Amino acid sequence: MRLSRDLLIRTLRTPDTITRFSMSEWDTLVRQARAAGLLARLAHRLRQHGLTAAIPALARWHFDAAETLANKQQIAVRWELQQLRDALADLDTPLIVLKGAAYVAAKLPAAEGRLFNDIDILVPRERLPQAESSLMLAGWHATGLSEYDKRYYRRWMHEIPPMQHIQRDTVVDVHHAILPDTARYHPDSAKLRSRAVAVDGLPGIHVLAAEDRILHSATHLFHDGELPHGLRDLTDLDLLLRDAAVDSDFWPRLTARAHELQLSRSLFYALRYLRHFLDTPVPDSVQTALEPTAPDRATLALMDGIFTRALAPDHASCADAFTPAAHLAAFVRAHWLRMPAHLLIPHLFHKAFISPYQREPKPA
Repeated sequence: MRLSRDLLIRTLRTPDTITRFSMSEWDTLVRQARAAGLLARLAHRLRQHGLTAAIPALARWHFDAAETLANKQQIAVRWELQQLRDALADLDTPLIVLKGAAYVAAKLPAAEGRLFNDIDILVPRERLPQAESSLMLAGWHATGLSEYDKRYYRRWMHEIPPMQHIQRDTVVDVHHAILPDTARYHPDSAKLRSRAVAVDGLPGIHVLAAEDRILHSATHLFHDGELPHGLRDLTDLDLLLRDAAVDSDFWPRLTARAHELQLSRSLFYALRYLRHFLDTPVPDSVQTALEPTAPDRATLALMDGIFTRALAPDHASCADAFTPAAHLAAFVRAHWLRMPAHLLIPHLFHKAFISPYQREPKPA
């Protein structure tokens, strides 16, 4: 294994190793961190450890620029959440924010250095038509998807097609669940909404309870077939867990909630690869509690071969001969978990052999 392959991971684990880096290693570190979407978070981590002065001048501007972008995005996200709250005021239900935007809204450690592509919200299924209409009146409209993709979203997915604002280009994903109806596991969205907590300083904005946002993050990570920022999502989980674990009864609550929501397998994988990549402290009692939901040894060995590669930064310096196969296997596995075979096979056939030859509509 090349020494540069796990350079970013080693730096995240023990930041003070940067004091011994050559310029070649700094170059590789910046490239890996940028590919993983972690350049701003790494800059924040180095600042926390008082290591900013150890960054060479030729590399520092990359970190400064990434931090500036992340800070501006946080300001923009908080403002955008207020616009969404106003647009959806007629729903007469709390606006529940998910994933990265929730970390920013709640001012969690996982918000530091976090970059965004969109804002995810959760509404009751029966309120989807009303929510979509309200967002359209406020300037959000479906992006340029094919008619097949639009039907796929509305019939099978746990969200409606992404909506983009006509002036600001911000994208919002409106969810009614955290997994599709066709998925093998069916966490009850009503249970997630029932424990949502209000955000101080943002009236009308709610986020999932600590256990639920960790489970959602783990579920999203291990049910998503495309993992360009898998390591970034792992660092999200690492920060969420370390922050929540200050409560003495957190770990029993987390495992109990995972069993209740049928998400124990996702939590098992999340904790396994958090320890592998980031040395996240997890009590032995938690591992024991999750053992009944663990896969058999052969399956676990296969998953290790897949995810130790698929969750690494998407950069050539982190890849080996088996990395392309690992990415393909993660993609197939995610779709297999999300759809039964009689739906999956026609869908993959359409995406592989029909969609590439259809002219995509241009956004108005």
